[in-house]
Amino acid sequence: MNREIDLSVSTFGVARQYQYDVVILPWGATEPHNQHLPYMTDCILSKAVAVDAAERALSEFGVRCMVLPPVAMGAQNPGQRDLQFCIHYRFDTQQAILRDIVASLHHQGFRRLLIVNGHGGNSFKPMIRDLAVDYPDFFIAAAEWFKMAPARDYFEQPGDHADEIETSVMMHYHPELVRLEEAGEGRSRSFAIDAMREGKVWLPRHWTLVTDDTGIGNPALSTAEKGKRFADVCASGFARFLRDFAKINDKKEFYTEG
Repeated sequence: MNREIDLSVSTFGVARQYQYDVVILPWGATEPHNQHLPYMTDCILSKAVAVDAAERALSEFGVRCMVLPPVAMGAQNPGQRDLQFCIHYRFDTQQAILRDIVASLHHQGFRRLLIVNGHGGNSFKPMIRDLAVDYPDFFIAAAEWFKMAPARDYFEQPGDHADEIETSVMMHYHPELVRLEEAGEGRSRSFAIDAMREGKVWLPRHWTLVTDDTGIGNPALSTAEKGKRFADVCASGFARFLRDFAKINDKKEFYTEG
């Protein structure tokens, strides 16, 4: 537990002692993750990787970050609201939350925010573009934690929801929350139209028509060891980004020739 970098366990007495280079905002969702992972998996993992990255940024590069508590407001696909306790938050709800967070941080003098997203249904680009107009001196970046490294280099059967990736990383960070023996097989149905199946044309998947157990990807081969290897390389990638992000003082510094 590092109260210097994790606001979920920090106090005002601790936080007020330091100057922070970057604020990190984990963002997840409230949704089923097959039958063996918690509803809050996206929040838990985005925060765990963010804290891991913040610890590395401080110890390896002297860059101090504060990780905010995770936001649980996720945008869901059609059909997901049919699932008990799966909560869908509209784009404008998420936008209002982010706008208020940025307004508060900007007022307090912070100028760099990294959103660490754990839920594929969330889309922050339009929000960040609007906020860049309102706060031209506030730099906001966003990334999905699970895309910081090529999953196929670390897993045998990666999927995209409650699969070998998420299950393994949960087994690394929070093995007490994983019930692998209760997992479904995570079988899923593909789009029938070639262009949609190949990702050339997008349409939101109707979740209850795509999967029976809410998972997409078989978690059976998951291990804590795989999860640790993948989480380590993702957190290290974020730490290096935070090192570079903390140095930026003018928007021109984001660019180079060639």
